[in-house]
Amino acid sequence: MKYIVIILIGALASVLSNQGIAVFNDGFRPIVGQYFNKEISKKELAAMSFAVSFGLIIGFGIPTSIAASIILIHCLLLTTDMIGSFCPDTKVGMILSAVIGGVYGIAILAGLEFIVNLFALMPYNFTSDLGSVSGYVTVGFAVFPAIGVALQHGFKKGTITAGVTVLFYYIIKKFGTFTIGANTVALNAEGMAMLAGMIMMIVYAAQIKGTENNNEALTIGFEANVSRIRKNWILLALMGGLIAAGTSLSIIAGDPASLALLAEGEYTNAALTALARGIGFIPLVFTTAIVTGVYGAAGCTFVFVVGLLLHGNPIVAFIVGVIVMVVEIALIELFAKGMDKFPGVKDMGEYVRTSMNKVLEIALLSGGIVAAEKMSVAASGYAGIGALFVIGAFLLNRQSKKPIVDLAIGPVACIFFGILLNILLVLRLISIPVVG
Repeated sequence: MKYIVIILIGALASVLSNQGIAVFNDGFRPIVGQYFNKEISKKELAAMSFAVSFGLIIGFGIPTSIAASIILIHCLLLTTDMIGSFCPDTKVGMILSAVIGGVYGIAILAGLEFIVNLFALMPYNFTSDLGSVSGYVTVGFAVFPAIGVALQHGFKKGTITAGVTVLFYYIIKKFGTFTIGANTVALNAEGMAMLAGMIMMIVYAAQIKGTENNNEALTIGFEANVSRIRKNWILLALMGGLIAAGTSLSIIAGDPASLALLAEGEYTNAALTALARGIGFIPLVFTTAIVTGVYGAAGCTFVFVVGLLLHGNPIVAFIVGVIVMVVEIALIELFAKGMDKFPGVKDMGEYVRTSMNKVLEIALLSGGIVAAEKMSVAASGYAGIGALFVIGAFLLNRQSKKPIVDLAIGPVACIFFGILLNILLVLRLISIPVVG
């Protein structure tokens, strides 16, 4: 049964990504929305999916999974994000993505250690440092409402919103960890801070009247996006059920903390940890889904809680997981309709999309610089070369006749820099410094 479940998860998740229905990576979700709005090309979409996910899979997902002998869901769903984005969004491409996703599911369940060892054969294994590329995406996303407010209402209100966002982030970071019985629960600071910013953004937008192109703004912003998610509720519900069943069988887990507890057989504690994480991620998943029309492959991650609470009962877990995902989709529609009652809120869709793009550009460029610097120091002992490479690539790209979108250049340049370092090491033009 384990192999059947993992095959179905891999296949369905790849199809959801291929059709732009749902992806796992929160930072990749708005990029998928851009592609289906015809703002970027398929090549750019595929490049971005690789750039924002590859480092996390190799440097974070796979080693964590090997340590516990349970697959951290990032290993599976970040890869299916890439599989779906690389395959054409046609019927043939959809079938191809399902086949590749299913095969990958078998491969990841059967041979985690082989993949890690393969990358370890490089003179310098830069993949762990590559994980830093996406390091600023989640925290950077918390500030996009403030940027949207500034674009729509001016610098002063944007600054106030940014101040409140940072304050909430600090408060949750400092006081958002508490104990329930013998368990330590931590709220997600990024999600809570973004929720505070979104509330202010909605409050400001509700104070202004709609413009003559309200219907157009509505289509761009919320109603059409929510309708798109609702239209695919059956596929999303099946995805939720499969993830719950896989968690019940102890083959996948949603985060490192619950994964470690699951490996030790502490199912109730693991469920509490997963529940706290899910609550913290509601703002992030719901808001990005509403403004992009692309849902999370695991929803708000409550399906992991279902699987943990119903450990050893995959069929029951599947049924309850389906119900949980359906409830989530119903709630997101109510959430969107609540905002949609105010005409000014309808007009802010374009500002939201623009602000998200700006935040992603800076976050991914910064992450690329940090990752390249780590590579540079580790592989040669020299600081500054990595930053020089990425910044230079970013600026030169803007002068190209066919430039890569700014969203992609930082991560892509960082990957090329890691490959370049390995070539230099093979040619003995640099050597890895001896520490100590």
